Amino acid sequence: MTAAQPSSDPSLRRYLDHPRGGPTVLRIVLGTQLRRLREGAGITREAAGDAIRGSHAKISRLELGRVSCKERDVADLLTLYNVTDDAVRSDFLKLARKTSSPGWWHQYGDVLPGWFETHIGLEEAASVIRTYEVQFVPGLLQTADYARAVAQLGHPRSSPEEIERRVQLRVQRQELLTVPDAPRVWAVIDEASLRRPLGGPEVMAGQLRHLLKMAELPNVTLQIAPFSLGGLAAAGGPITILRFLEPDLPDIVYLEQLTSALYLDKRDDVDHYLAVMDRLSAQSESPRESRELLERLLKQES
Repeated sequence: MTAAQPSSDPSLRRYLDHPRGGPTVLRIVLGTQLRRLREGAGITREAAGDAIRGSHAKISRLELGRVSCKERDVADLLTLYNVTDDAVRSDFLKLARKTSSPGWWHQYGDVLPGWFETHIGLEEAASVIRTYEVQFVPGLLQTADYARAVAQLGHPRSSPEEIERRVQLRVQRQELLTVPDAPRVWAVIDEASLRRPLGGPEVMAGQLRHLLKMAELPNVTLQIAPFSLGGLAAAGGPITILRFLEPDLPDIVYLEQLTSALYLDKRDDVDHYLAVMDRLSAQSESPRESRELLERLLKQES
């Protein structure tokens, strides 16, 4: 057994015994471990690609967790990296099998774009979710009626059945907030999104009441960026930063666009967006002041 073999690393066993985040996170964990083995063995991506009848680009996608991996490919890579311990190989192959298992969100594949599926998987495994929203209330904090109005706005040609499927998906995502070991959610919401009467006065009143209720959860911190701030540190679109307890999972910045999304995990990019979020939090109303503002807005809607 070479020094690079992870026989004493509990990461694989931990994820096999207590998986969080479904196949998305498991692919990242598996890819990270395989990259460490390859680098420890001094083997290039090109050579690794040859070993599995693929290219260096395929190895790169595998190591980044962008694709699932066949057991045969993992077995061949472990042999190439001189991993001979049967127990270690067994753990890797079991993890490879799990990367192909569908997450709970697979049932919504008819209305779930692939670029957002990755976000749901990461969201499930995160320990901290920091988000800034400009136009809408964050998805994890939306009521069903508000989510329906958002879906109708974003998908005007969808059938009523498809709209309801999107609403169901959003509501099921929100179960994450109240499970054991729920992530901490720290949301900064632009005041503009709370004053825009999406869905009508009754829908907005219900949404404001829901935000007040969510703000009472011990794992939810809610701040409002008021109009009085003028310019904001995060001029532009929404930002979400996901942080994980596991050392195999780097912080990830999620930037949603109209029909796609960016996932950034390079340290410089993450540090830049963390600094932006810190400034936003410092500039915004405190959680107590934000609750008071929500109550004033609710009175105006009533």
